[in-house]
Amino acid sequence: MNSIRRRTLTLIIGLLLAGLALISVLNLHDSNHEIAEVYDAQLAQNARLLQGVMRMPLASKERVELYQAFNKALGEAEPRVDGHPYETKIAFQVWNHQGEVLVHTVSAPSFKSPPSIPGFSDVVDVNGRHWRAFVLEDKQNALRIWVGERDDVRSDLVDRILRHTLGPNVLGSLILAFLIWLAIGWGLKPLADMAATLRARHSGSLEPLQLAPLPSELEPMQAALNRMLAQIQELLGRERRFIADAAHEMRTPLAVLRVHAQNLLEAGTEQERRESLEFLISGVDRTSRLVNQLLTMARLEPKASAPLLNTIDLTSAVRDSLVQLTPWLLSKDLELAFDVNDGSFQVAADAAAIDIALNNLITNAANFSPEHGVITVRLSQAGGFYSLSVEDQGPGINEVDQERLFERFYSRGNAQGAGLGLTIVHTIATRLGGRITLVNRAEGGLRATLDIPDGSNRSTLANSPLADTPEGY
Repeated sequence: MNSIRRRTLTLIIGLLLAGLALISVLNLHDSNHEIAEVYDAQLAQNARLLQGVMRMPLASKERVELYQAFNKALGEAEPRVDGHPYETKIAFQVWNHQGEVLVHTVSAPSFKSPPSIPGFSDVVDVNGRHWRAFVLEDKQNALRIWVGERDDVRSDLVDRILRHTLGPNVLGSLILAFLIWLAIGWGLKPLADMAATLRARHSGSLEPLQLAPLPSELEPMQAALNRMLAQIQELLGRERRFIADAAHEMRTPLAVLRVHAQNLLEAGTEQERRESLEFLISGVDRTSRLVNQLLTMARLEPKASAPLLNTIDLTSAVRDSLVQLTPWLLSKDLELAFDVNDGSFQVAADAAAIDIALNNLITNAANFSPEHGVITVRLSQAGGFYSLSVEDQGPGINEVDQERLFERFYSRGNAQGAGLGLTIVHTIATRLGGRITLVNRAEGGLRATLDIPDGSNRSTLANSPLADTPEGY
């Protein structure tokens, strides 16, 4: 059942009918009880009135004539002509102390002997009809008075009451159900209006919803939809920026590759062909690095949620990364040194992110290091941070350019660089709650330091799943 209106209406009408049925059963029970009380009171009252008549001070002959007149009048009753159909269903009898019937109605049941127990009782006559009776014993006049009423009189009255009550209740319930249906529709109209507004919007529209007036129950829904639209807009913005960045940065390398390919085709000597081929391979390598770094930047974009970071051994993570980079550095005639202080370097971080940051820092150091230079990696702890430093023996940096070094695609003094390495490191540092600093060394060269909180002053960290990053940054 997908309709809110149908679900609500079914629940309300079901409860209404259940309540009506319960009330009807209780009313029927109460009606039976009250009708029985009223009719029993009438039986007792009729017995008292008959007792009063029977006590009249008359001579024996006059009393006999009175009894005969009673019986004659009661026997001449014709309910279909001048009476009531219920007359035949109401009866009485009077016995004297000898058990002789003095007065009785024609419809009265036959008794072998007068009832001996006074009060109310239920009687079944020889025809199987049920009677509700009241017996009054008059000891002063030696009389026993029996007044009875057939049960179908009472049941017929209860049936009439039930029909007259249940019919209007059912009709009223149907009318009430229709009114409830209209009321629920009116109550759900703001929700229907919101749905209609969403359906009418253009498929590419990401503008926030501004529905007014809006019930307080729908305000959280509108706020949630607006947050979702903002997140989608941000996601599409990141995608557009990535596509724009990729298109911008790939245009020049592809043009250069085409030139090298043409030169290779037009080369007249083996030496020219070899040089063109080397330029072509170098251009392919640079383009590959650019593609890898663009993909890394896309993976490092901030996410809507921040999964928990795992506790890693920073020393082991750095050593594993250096093992992978050592052959590449040796091929460039560079030496690698690793200096780590004593102590435990357990930190909540992402080993893949540390590996990417270290790859980029060492790659930058290698690009600016002189031949046979030494790249030193240091790991220490101070001031609530674990510090991972990469030192080279290159020319250092110009302080004027320091702020721009973290901008995308800003490459200083490196024709092979894509200008994304330090941007990636800065993004990783931010997501780990740390920082990246660049300082010129007094003895020459640059020290790039990635500071990661050791847990004593860590703020809320963010993390994103990162894929393996190829070497060669």
